[in-house]
Amino acid sequence: MREVTDRDFDRLVAQAAVPLLVEFWKPGCGSCRSLMRELEQVEQEAAGRVLILTMNVEEQFQIPAELEIVSLPALAFYRQGMFERFIGGLGTKAEILKQLNLP
Repeated sequence: MREVTDRDFDRLVAQAAVPLLVEFWKPGCGSCRSLMRELEQVEQEAAGRVLILTMNVEEQFQIPAELEIVSLPALAFYRQGMFERFIGGLGTKAEILKQLNLP
């Protein structure tokens, strides 16, 4: 998974040829680390069908503020360069894949 910054976020979202999933997290967040492990499995299983990025909210402030991120971890789903929805309450690879509804 690739770490994304406020500076390159909009460009990466706009240029993504596949749906994009962004995990907003911070160091010391156990739930964030657990979700990151599940996302690594999603990335392997859905290779080429979804791009997964991570954003550390302690280092990046602009995008989390624009999206009004208030609890972590948070998953934002983008399709064709546009924010579609937050995917919340998920913690397993199977649940995440189901929510993504990838072909």
